[in-house]
Amino acid sequence: MSPDLVIGDDGQPRCPWGDAAGERDYHDTEWGRPVTDDTALFERISLEAFQSGLSWSIILRKRDNFRAAFAGFDPGVVATFGPGDVDRLLADAGIVRNRAKIEATIGNARAVLDLDRPLGELLWSFAPPPRPAPSRLADVPATTPESVAMARTLKRAGLRFVGPTTAYALMQAVGMVDDHLDGCSART
Repeated sequence: MSPDLVIGDDGQPRCPWGDAAGERDYHDTEWGRPVTDDTALFERISLEAFQSGLSWSIILRKRDNFRAAFAGFDPGVVATFGPGDVDRLLADAGIVRNRAKIEATIGNARAVLDLDRPLGELLWSFAPPPRPAPSRLADVPATTPESVAMARTLKRAGLRFVGPTTAYALMQAVGMVDDHLDGCSART
């Protein structure tokens, strides 16, 4: 059992970040669980991009607002957004109002529609083989060869805000890797 685990007020051992206010449910029921649906994967790519340089807790607090603002992250709808939608999104205090990230999300939707195969099939082709649970938080990498390759492929396909660190965070979020610490109650 990892010495980095924290014990929640419910008695459950969790990764240190997983017992923070507003993050417990995400940690316990979503992070590290397999996601294969293309719309759900596009949402995760988009949220990871918006998170770049910010706290994940900010993104989680604004997640419902993001979903409303970006039409449920349906790539077919988001791809049709134009300059008026960018202005609308920049005025929406419920989301992160960053022009580059908003425009990247719209451009990424268009790039996803142009892929030669489903998004889930492409992303999951980079999933590494299962590995043992990390013993310590320090054992969890920021990037891996697979995340570097995924980021390179996504960038070649025209996606933005998808560097190797963001790609690895995506891999963790959608269950391609299970980086819950050894002994964490959410580890599958």
